[in-house]
Amino acid sequence: MLPLPTLFRQPLPYCRLPLACLLCLASLFAWADEHVAVEPSAELLASLYQGGYVFYMRHGPTDTSHPDKVPVDFDDCATQRPLSDEGRELMATVAEHMARHAWPIEDPVLVSPFCRTQETARILFPNKPQQIDELLRYTAAMTDDEKRPVIEHTGKALSLPVDGSANRMIVAHGPNLADLMDYFPAEGTLVIFSPLGEAGYLYRASIPPELWPSLASQAP
Repeated sequence: MLPLPTLFRQPLPYCRLPLACLLCLASLFAWADEHVAVEPSAELLASLYQGGYVFYMRHGPTDTSHPDKVPVDFDDCATQRPLSDEGRELMATVAEHMARHAWPIEDPVLVSPFCRTQETARILFPNKPQQIDELLRYTAAMTDDEKRPVIEHTGKALSLPVDGSANRMIVAHGPNLADLMDYFPAEGTLVIFSPLGEAGYLYRASIPPELWPSLASQAP
């Protein structure tokens, strides 16, 4: 039996409860924090053609022998960890699979200011405009205070309902999702959410790069 989709929303306000109830609630919240990635069902894949979802793509595999410099210069890719040659090839393959499925993607694609995310977006969607969003930047090298607006903004981007019959596409970073929902997707993974407005967002499924070939039979 697959795990149920996970709903994320603002924490409940503090209230006074007996100790036994507090312990019970604590165990429930601890269980809820254990995120489990699931594969998309055929029904979910079919529903993506109707739009209304949010896609969060972690950038492609990178060359870890060239780490980000601190501070990083968004205008100088030489100061940033780049995609590896293998990562570029892998994302080109992912782009072919996504093109076969042809899920509608709204303009523009929302992209972190880092070069690796911009390059990933260009590989995936060479004909789509990008909107650079500095509040989607990489959080791993930030202090807690620096992270806070980025995490809040990312949550809002996943929660905001999508107008029309397309899907919102975000290309950003794994640590941002880890900070937001305790989920660290592999590089090149597509994560699918249902935006619920003020109620938050619902995690639906993940498509890591190695899963795409098994989904080919469900493309039009």
